[in-house]
Amino acid sequence: MSAPVLQTLFPHIDDWAEIGRACVDTLLMLGGSLALTVVIGLPLGVLLYLTGKGQLREMPKLYGVLSLLVNVLRSIPFIILMIVLMPVTYALVGTKLGIRGAIPPLVIGAAPFFARLVETSLREVQQGVIEASQAMGASVWQIVRHVLLPEARGGLIASTTVTAIALVGYTAMGGAIGAGGLGDLAYRYGYLSYQSDYMLVTVVLLVVLVQLLQMLGDRIVSRYNRR
Repeated sequence: MSAPVLQTLFPHIDDWAEIGRACVDTLLMLGGSLALTVVIGLPLGVLLYLTGKGQLREMPKLYGVLSLLVNVLRSIPFIILMIVLMPVTYALVGTKLGIRGAIPPLVIGAAPFFARLVETSLREVQQGVIEASQAMGASVWQIVRHVLLPEARGGLIASTTVTAIALVGYTAMGGAIGAGGLGDLAYRYGYLSYQSDYMLVTVVLLVVLVQLLQMLGDRIVSRYNRR
């Protein structure tokens, strides 16, 4: 599309490079926070599963504490969570703004959500497979590594996809308090300056990103399910 046509369709946008940088910032926030969310949320989800009622390492008190913590963090609206965690964020990364300032609250907000999805995916593994592994003398760690995680792989990939899409929404909300990315553009130009073309472009880009993530996740799940 030529520059004159773009100028006609989007009269307020005179710096498309800024939109490109915002896209990169959003992808960096998404990639960094998703990686850390999986690193933290996967073992937390496994622990929730193992300590649950009737599971391999049933511990009602520990499960109750972990479950309460997960539920509390999941129930706080993300934009409020970002504000509450600003002192923690500054202590961890030395800033409250930008990509670095956004990643800690993104991870703290998404990891409990992902952990609960992991727990749900592991609960869908057939009990007979686990009992057969126990009968052969497998340890809890061996069952987790060689039975639970492989058997639940499709569900875990789908859970990661759902979490990634949720993080896209979180990054957009974070733009309202200086996180950067497409949400920041939509807030500064679309909301504060009433430039609707900025809002339109950012919404379209976010929708495209979500669609791409969903398509990629569905394709990976389908590939593993065929196996």
